[in-house]
Amino acid sequence: MNKTWQIHGALALVGLIYGANYVIAKGVMPNYMSPNAFILLRATVATILFWIYHAFTSNEKVLRKKDYWLFAKCAVFGVMGNQLIFFNGLSLTSPVNASIIMTANPIIVLAISFWLLNEKITWRKIIGILIGACGVILLVLNKEVSLGNDAFLGDIFIFLNATFYGIYLVMVKPLMQRYEPITVVKWVFLFGTIMIVPFGIVPIFDVEFQEFPSGIWWSIVYVIIGTTFLAYLLNAMALKHVNSTIVGYYIYLQPVFATFITILIGQEVFKWEKALFALMIFFGVYLVSQQRKPRNEEATN
Repeated sequence: MNKTWQIHGALALVGLIYGANYVIAKGVMPNYMSPNAFILLRATVATILFWIYHAFTSNEKVLRKKDYWLFAKCAVFGVMGNQLIFFNGLSLTSPVNASIIMTANPIIVLAISFWLLNEKITWRKIIGILIGACGVILLVLNKEVSLGNDAFLGDIFIFLNATFYGIYLVMVKPLMQRYEPITVVKWVFLFGTIMIVPFGIVPIFDVEFQEFPSGIWWSIVYVIIGTTFLAYLLNAMALKHVNSTIVGYYIYLQPVFATFITILIGQEVFKWEKALFALMIFFGVYLVSQQRKPRNEEATN
């Protein structure tokens, strides 16, 4: 029982880390660093930390040369595209909108799994996808804006980021079955960082690091150590004991933490329509996550 509580406590901590990230990362961008410069800094330092951690905790080697190609493909969606779209989107939209839109990710994973892996989708799951999609669309269109509005464009970027990350979760599944999570993460981040260099190398040389106040430095440390390194490690440790579905459930804590934090610091004002649209997404996720018990199990109950 103690081990179970430790696992769920770790996953709840990941939700808190990510929820706070929507506020903390936005404090750095775009006033002190451009999104692309921030992404390159984050990915580079995190990659170094992952490789150091792997060196002290695992001797696992890559078994097949073709797996390097799979690592690279996962990096396109899980690191490069994911991060470039997310941070550029976050610099344009509100933290709460971003966190709520990201809760559509499990629904996107389900749709991509059906498309790429031919996984069965029931009517319950179809209804859940439709309800969740409506919630996301209504959340974005709730603001009376046009396509040229920065916040609206930021919301679109965040939704694209959720799609990219959904593709990554499906593509990385075979690798997670063959290797330890830390082995997969260190290689995916290495390839992803290399891919990010062309986008971030010029902007990062324009950053005036000497002008950063201490609060911004702490924000950068938080994003690198907390959101990237620690969150990935906690998820990896949890995946050793529970399935990915349970880990995925905890993404739904992110908008709760993000909303609480932004209201607490006065960045957002609570609106009932946002709560309603969020509930639509959560209800959709609940429906698509339900699985019927096997007949033999039902017979024994």
